[in-house]
Amino acid sequence: MRKARVLIDRDFAIGHTDPRLFGAFVEHLGRCVYGGIYEPGHPTADQKGFRTDVLALVKELGPTLIRYPGGNFVSGYNWEDGVGPSEARPARLELAWRSTEPNSFGTNEFIDWCRAAAVEPMMAVNLGTRDADAARNLVEYCNHPGGTAWSELRRTHGWDKPHDIKLWCLGNEMDGSWQMENKSAAAYGAVAAEAAKMMRWVDSRIELAACGSSGRTMPSYGRWEDTVLDISFDHVDYISLHTYLNNYRQDTASFLASADLMDRFIDEVVALADAVAAKRRSDKRLMLSFDEWNVWYRTRRNRGDRVKEGWPVAPPILEEIYTMEDALAFGGACISLLNHADRVKVACLAQLVNAIAPIMTETGGGAWRQTIFFPFAHMSRFGRGRVLRAQVESESYDTSYYDPRGTQEQTFPVPNVSYLKMAAVATEDSGLSLFLLNRDLKQEMEVTIEARSFGRLMVSERLELRHDDLNATNGKDAPDKVKPGPLQSVIFDGGCVQATLTPASWNVIHLAAN
Repeated sequence: MRKARVLIDRDFAIGHTDPRLFGAFVEHLGRCVYGGIYEPGHPTADQKGFRTDVLALVKELGPTLIRYPGGNFVSGYNWEDGVGPSEARPARLELAWRSTEPNSFGTNEFIDWCRAAAVEPMMAVNLGTRDADAARNLVEYCNHPGGTAWSELRRTHGWDKPHDIKLWCLGNEMDGSWQMENKSAAAYGAVAAEAAKMMRWVDSRIELAACGSSGRTMPSYGRWEDTVLDISFDHVDYISLHTYLNNYRQDTASFLASADLMDRFIDEVVALADAVAAKRRSDKRLMLSFDEWNVWYRTRRNRGDRVKEGWPVAPPILEEIYTMEDALAFGGACISLLNHADRVKVACLAQLVNAIAPIMTETGGGAWRQTIFFPFAHMSRFGRGRVLRAQVESESYDTSYYDPRGTQEQTFPVPNVSYLKMAAVATEDSGLSLFLLNRDLKQEMEVTIEARSFGRLMVSERLELRHDDLNATNGKDAPDKVKPGPLQSVIFDGGCVQATLTPASWNVIHLAAN
């Protein structure tokens, strides 16, 4: 049995978790919208066409923020197509995912859905085929009370009160060749700065996220952030990051270590943003928006999984079926986000339903939870508060991680990977939440956690997610094959938590004020 020791103190914190850290993503991609969150005629659909079975699962999952409408989709999207009478909206060829977009679900429907789901909207503007003028018009349509052309148009469409959208993305992955009208860093920085300026002139309260490089393996990475922020620094509040973990090489140990590269990625982007501030001798600190993250690789490289021929409406694409192994790597990413709560203030799990998603549906049928559903739900439920600095003593292993994205295939060494990856959160109810990932595939781990400066606590929740088969999945016919159970061996005595973690397991312990 492996052993690990941890020291935490209530007075030594990394930072507070922003409510927006627990966000997700809805894009017009495959069956995420049509057949996912929106399906008029479904047995559970409400009068607006929203699937209430999906809404129930979304509320259980616990996202606080939803990014919309893309993603690659937004770089060719005319937002005006998705407002007004549904029967008058045009159908368009959608080039990002090679499908037909009927536009029967658009901005106003999205806002209504957010209200039904009790989440905050995060809106992206098209800076690919459109420009700053279209962006500021969308802000006016959404946020201005009335008395102008665009705000009155919203009111004639049936939404009298403004949507009051606070958080906006300035485009998406604009350094990617797959993006419609991708741009150089200088060109994007200029249009982002102008769009931000004009959008804020319409509504001074909004917050804005500039696009970072679309991946850590991109040739533009680093130089892109430096150039874009050098131009737009005074106009934006966030710089974005995107990453998708993979196991192309079928190397479980390396896969579970990949979240440690996510930690490096965050630290590097913080350094890049702060370097721009230093050059300006500015005390402004940009925050990070990790507005796309997940496990994704099985449906990524095969064209048949990404594109269905004949321009269909809402084709079944990118429908990744997640395993127990995926849930473990995903849980590591959750811990990475928590442990950077001082600078990562926004994060969006991509995506929400069907397409690389924690929730799956059958069009016309039922809905169920994928394996990755549970670590996210646990993070959102138990991760609100002050993330503490944890001093971890654990045995480690060396591995390497393969990532094919970019101009050439790349392998990154990942040395000194702790078998225990963890986060500790002093929660808003004066309790303590512990998120514990045992990355040892064969051995149990005895963990001893000394929690200093806390009052009287008692164990209120102890959860374990594991399965003897790391390839186990949930599906329509077996929706509960992988699900959390009780963590059997937990003792709390005299400010010390002792737990025995089974091999390859995700674990959550919540101690409440006694």
